[in-house]
Amino acid sequence: EDPRVIAGQGTVCLEFVEQVREIAGKDLDAVIIPVGGDGLASGNIICLRGLLGDKVKIILAEPSELDDAKRSFTEGKLLKHSPDNQLNSVADGLKTTLGPNTWPVVRDLVDDIFTVSEEEILRATKLVWERLKVAIEPSAGVGVAVARNTEFNQKYTRDKGIENVGIILCG
Repeated sequence: EDPRVIAGQGTVCLEFVEQVREIAGKDLDAVIIPVGGDGLASGNIICLRGLLGDKVKIILAEPSELDDAKRSFTEGKLLKHSPDNQLNSVADGLKTTLGPNTWPVVRDLVDDIFTVSEEEILRATKLVWERLKVAIEPSAGVGVAVARNTEFNQKYTRDKGIENVGIILCG
């Protein structure tokens, strides 16, 4: 919720976009960002819109067990966790909720929000550990889980111009 933190977090995508341009010679078509309280996501959403405009799809990734951002986005108003939600997710770094500074960024600048199951999160986290030899926490695995998700892959396809997909590994 601190605007200074939000601004600082946006430097992730400043470097990310620069490195992708240098390595691939083109821009990202979509970026997947895990979302909790949204300081990381909001800073990078603002950065991506500033650098790439509407040509980049900005996708937020959230555990199904912690779906306040998805519900807020769908209903068009800021919602907290349901009172009966036990917040039982392996992605405990995403337990926080959107606030008055981050919600307008999500509401106005995000293209889509996907939720993934605990099983999908664990499989994606394990995949990164085994294939990339990078130790990530499950909160970071949420973004990878969305990229591997059938619904995401059916909606965001090459024939729709989505070829280069970046994932922010948080935590």
